[in-house]
Amino acid sequence: MTSVADAQFALPATHFQRHHLERLMPKFVIERNIAGAGRMSPAELRAASQKSCGVLNSMGPSIQWQHSYVTDDKLYCVYLAPDEAAIHRHAELSGFPADRVSAVKSIIDPATAE
Repeated sequence: MTSVADAQFALPATHFQRHHLERLMPKFVIERNIAGAGRMSPAELRAASQKSCGVLNSMGPSIQWQHSYVTDDKLYCVYLAPDEAAIHRHAELSGFPADRVSAVKSIIDPATAE
């Protein structure tokens, strides 16, 4: 019978890298002021994602983009990074603004109330 530990080793290394970084790396929320962000087409969002991923790949595995929330005129992006300077470096290289960078101190959800 395969144990949980053995099953985990069957997963791709990228999964382990992400999980490991999530436990060790600080998490940041980046507020990006982008006029009309909520009206961007799927192709425009894909192009922006590709540009960001290209810069991230050049910076190495120590910084990772987890996901973003697109609102009318802002993006809220969640990243793992060694420090705030890495977030600003990504913004500089990608051409995307990083108008406000906040370190996540804790995560809560409805289960926190239980």
